[in-house]
Amino acid sequence: MDHKNHKTDKIVIAGTKIIGIIMACGLIVWGTSLLFAMFKYEETNDAQVEEYVNPVNAKVGGYISKIYFQENQEVNAGDTLVLIDNSEYNIQKEESAAALENAKSQIGILEANEQTLRSNAEVSKSQIDAARAKMNRQQAEFQRYKNLLEQESVTQQHFDNVKTALDIATSEYQTMLNTHKVSLSKINDVKAQKISALTEVKRRQYVWSRNELESGYTVITAPYKGRVGKKNIQEGQLVQPGQTMTFILNEEGGKWIVANFKETQIGTFKAGQKASITVDAFPGQKFNGEIESISPATGSRYSLLPPDNATGNFVKIIQRIPIRIRLTDQRLKISMLSAGMNANVYIDKE
Repeated sequence: MDHKNHKTDKIVIAGTKIIGIIMACGLIVWGTSLLFAMFKYEETNDAQVEEYVNPVNAKVGGYISKIYFQENQEVNAGDTLVLIDNSEYNIQKEESAAALENAKSQIGILEANEQTLRSNAEVSKSQIDAARAKMNRQQAEFQRYKNLLEQESVTQQHFDNVKTALDIATSEYQTMLNTHKVSLSKINDVKAQKISALTEVKRRQYVWSRNELESGYTVITAPYKGRVGKKNIQEGQLVQPGQTMTFILNEEGGKWIVANFKETQIGTFKAGQKASITVDAFPGQKFNGEIESISPATGSRYSLLPPDNATGNFVKIIQRIPIRIRLTDQRLKISMLSAGMNANVYIDKE
């Protein structure tokens, strides 16, 4: 019995030694790979997948009459996403169109008035010429009778009659002049009214264009090809101008990684350096990329309230620099990634 126990102990001891050797070898391999990685790569787990995620906002207010999309649905540029009830906007557009036509008709009326006044001015001008000729004849007749009166060749009554005729001709001529001046003044008034009416037409045109634009804004379409995200609205809901209705991810804009490296790590970084990326969602799957750009400032400088080390007690904190990494894999592989995924980034040291 003792012999059997002794043999069993030897087996246990031998097995323990083998396991210890295997564990030691594993630790050596792990340590070696860790040291290799430390010398070959700069790495960070402070990284995320980024993609253009833009809000789709209402440009005008109103009640939602129809929603044409579902969450996470793929859409093409120009696809209708939401319809806002446009009844009020159509009424405003029709009212502005009627006001525009009325303003244009006023231009036509003024142009007709101007034409009539110009015709009257031409008539009065011809009458002035006739009245001037008549006045000149009467002036000559008056001068002749004046000379004859001095020679006592005519009576005083004949002379007075000629003088009266001259006064009448002179008065008619002056009346014609005044009439012509009034016609010209009215023409100038109509011209001024036309300028004001043209301005009113332009204003009405702007109002109509604005109403036309607002009516068009009741149809919300996808700005580009992508995938719709969270839906923040329901049919029948009242939305306000600027309210976010959903989000759309721009697939044509591509995806990239923003990795925040410590300032002590980026000394050798430059655009074009190779990068390896892993994401928590796909363990063991490696993605490839390269440095596209390095931020000109630390991440904290972009915050709403950047730190001010000139006040209070100073505690030195290692800052992080955002590094933008362009993914170089095939589009199908990149499509596996979603915006916001956590990532681990390894930059090859060169």
